[in-house]
Amino acid sequence: MFTGIVTDMGKIRSMKKVGDSIKFTVEPVMMNNYLKGYSKGLSMAINGACMTVTTLKGNMFEFTTINESLSKTNLGDLKVGSYVNLEKPMRLNATIDGHIVQGHVDYTGTVEKINKLEDSWEYFIKFSSKFKGNIIYVGSIAINGVSLTIAGIEKETKKDITVKVAIIPHTWKVTNFRYFKPGDRVNLEFDMVGKFVVRKLDNLKLR
Repeated sequence: MFTGIVTDMGKIRSMKKVGDSIKFTVEPVMMNNYLKGYSKGLSMAINGACMTVTTLKGNMFEFTTINESLSKTNLGDLKVGSYVNLEKPMRLNATIDGHIVQGHVDYTGTVEKINKLEDSWEYFIKFSSKFKGNIIYVGSIAINGVSLTIAGIEKETKKDITVKVAIIPHTWKVTNFRYFKPGDRVNLEFDMVGKFVVRKLDNLKLR
């Protein structure tokens, strides 16, 4: 369980194909001793996808992404040198500054447009309209593991829906949003409470 508050960025240092999986080696790049006290077997959110740390090597760690996750997330788009958002699991005695994030990616969206404003950025993210019931204006959404507020539902068709999120300078600096460009795929996780509500309503329709 996570909160969508990214605590470091990691750089992909190596990748190795293992069957239909990929083993990644990641080095945290912003915080000293980020892995201090960590051990293999613990979870880490990588671009919002919950992965298991399999090996610790000094200031680097490894995780393996199986074909199921590669097909449903943007982890398969990564290359050596790519930057990923990192978040350690939340603690029950800690403040929840974002929202409850499971690390279970629902879908991938596409960066459609980026607007640079005077002191912030607007990102327009497009995804399948089959998820329209999972979003509301000023509701929560996790994009590449970052807890954000939907600032606008900009466009909606039978096929696609586009939402706008606003990024403050701090978030731009400490996450991989700074490297996004139009056409990039991003991981999306919709608000867990909203998903339960939609599921319940769908069940009622079947009765």
